[in-house]
Amino acid sequence: MAFSVVRSPGAPVIDLRGLRARASAPLAAGLCCASVAVSRLWPSTPSKRLFASISASASASPAAAAVKKEAVQTERAPAALGPYSQAIKANNLVFVSGVLGLVPETGKFVSDNIEEQTEQVLKNMGEILKASGATYASVVKTTIMLADLQDFKKVNEIYAKYFPSPAPSRSTYQVAALPMNARIEIECIAAL
Repeated sequence: MAFSVVRSPGAPVIDLRGLRARASAPLAAGLCCASVAVSRLWPSTPSKRLFASISASASASPAAAAVKKEAVQTERAPAALGPYSQAIKANNLVFVSGVLGLVPETGKFVSDNIEEQTEQVLKNMGEILKASGATYASVVKTTIMLADLQDFKKVNEIYAKYFPSPAPSRSTYQVAALPMNARIEIECIAAL
């Protein structure tokens, strides 16, 4: 945190005790370093303006800085296809990995149809969200990857049924290829 003050004669004096009291609440670990520098600016002017700079830096202890990270796993959605988790819970957020339109029991695509794959992707995502304690309504960001951007309108029609207003922010891309030659993959971030 840094503060700067320009003081002219008659201006109030900075009460550093009040500053310290306000700064201590958000900085639970405490202030690590604080410094005050005062120098004259424009010394030839009659007002003798002073410039004061107060800076402080905070350093959290390793325990306070540690991120609580927990893997989310459910049998009601397809298992990860590699060395990653279906989702990770960290700091009141859920990060759901890219989800494909696979049927959890078979590990095969529901069909080659974009509409059916989209429905299955969103059902699978819903199960992962549920296992993490989140819902479609708590999703704040999605990323959609399409094998063919021509499917954009069809995907939107199905997607809109799952996310209540206000809809999450979103990015949609056409990609060169998706795992297992999927037509669609969606990932998301949800707040807990």
